[in-house]
Amino acid sequence: MTPPEDESRILVAYFSVPETDSPDDMSEDEENSAHVVEGRVLGNTQYVAQIISQRTGAEGFRIETAEQLPLDHDTLEDIALEQQEADARPKLKSPIQNLSDYDTVFVGYPIWWYELPMPMHTFFEGHVFSGKNVIPFSTHGGNGLSGTVETITETLSDSAVVGNAFTISRDDMDDAESEVVAWLERIGMART
Repeated sequence: MTPPEDESRILVAYFSVPETDSPDDMSEDEENSAHVVEGRVLGNTQYVAQIISQRTGAEGFRIETAEQLPLDHDTLEDIALEQQEADARPKLKSPIQNLSDYDTVFVGYPIWWYELPMPMHTFFEGHVFSGKNVIPFSTHGGNGLSGTVETITETLSDSAVVGNAFTISRDDMDDAESEVVAWLERIGMART
């Protein structure tokens, strides 16, 4: 895959839920879900999305649920499991208004309960990805991609889903920039 000539035709859409917005005195769960950059708390997936945007010239879009998710780890974990068991499709805050403007869409998400978070299903089912290059990336706590690329490929069967997806453990976030850049070079998406 070669980068499109027009860099504005690349989008990075991501779902990320940092469990705090304060960089001070974080609990272990909060540290696991976030990365602090210049005093600002970013979710791990948000941080990876930011690196991808900077290195490809892509625009960014944060996927958010209409109902704000709790920051408390145990409560968030319970909600994620309940949604998964119910095969729920949580309502999103807003759709991407101009998805047709993009040829390539990076999609990022954390691994929740060994799966895609259910808001990602809402996102995929609520947009038309026909004919687009879709490049998944994830952050995790030890489960890698956990079969999510296959799920995305099945869901977006009329798109070209890149199988060489990126994933990084929450324990390796300090190395995220170099790992993301190396991956973008491998898939031919690094800006020269």
